[in-house]
Amino acid sequence: MKSLPECEEHRADTKIVLKEKKSKITFLNPNQDKIVKIKVDGCVISDNETLRCDYALIPSDAVEIYVELKGSDIEQAAKQIESTIKLLSENPQKIKKLCFVVSTRVPQQATKIQQLQSHFKKKFNASFRIKNIQDEYDLSTSTS
Repeated sequence: MKSLPECEEHRADTKIVLKEKKSKITFLNPNQDKIVKIKVDGCVISDNETLRCDYALIPSDAVEIYVELKGSDIEQAAKQIESTIKLLSENPQKIKKLCFVVSTRVPQQATKIQQLQSHFKKKFNASFRIKNIQDEYDLSTSTS
């Protein structure tokens, strides 16, 4: 991922919590690895036109994580993450990516969610996960 020192925070906590309004995700970091946390919305990208997600995390050179904490518009969240990947990723097709949307309301349209997951896998080598209100993910399982 492109280096953005003014928007980066280096963390080695056992838990890295990202939250906005009612949406929250906790990244477990049991090995206390050094994680780069990047505030995308309002720091890396602060104009009103460019679509962007809320945060990006870099747990290793082999993985990029994109996070959008959202109300209920999952399709808009997907567009925001896609735009951020195109702007920030060193290699949008190659590097493994984990994309998380934590929303206040997960839509019941399983087909649409499957289409989004398939699209992200093909286009960006990315998993795409949607959870309601809270999510938790163990970073020690993602760094390979």
